[in-house]
Amino acid sequence: MGRGIFNSPLVRWFNTAAVGLTRIPVLGRWIGHGVVVIRYTGRRSGQTFDTPVSVQRDGDRVTIHVMAPDSKNWWRNFLGAGAPLTLVNLDGTDRTGHAVARRDEQGRVAVTVALDAP
Repeated sequence: MGRGIFNSPLVRWFNTAAVGLTRIPVLGRWIGHGVVVIRYTGRRSGQTFDTPVSVQRDGDRVTIHVMAPDSKNWWRNFLGAGAPLTLVNLDGTDRTGHAVARRDEQGRVAVTVALDAP
């Protein structure tokens, strides 16, 4: 996987700024309807990462459609059996769940999160 635009310093700065905006009480609630920060542990590195993503929610299931998946690596942590993650400030609270990534025949990637009971 090449570094590409999605691994550039500008994108890392933007992601950091987006994460910060979600932590502002009023603004975070407004942004949080379609964008949340996911917190997860890297499978190989063991490091904790915070990444802003766009989500669609249906009850206790959240779907993240990964844009330009070949330019990103974070979703690969959830291939196979998947792994736990936290959706930061989803509906005003942090919610944990189990995420599984799948790639379809057209190369699109979706990460489905089954939320744990509150």
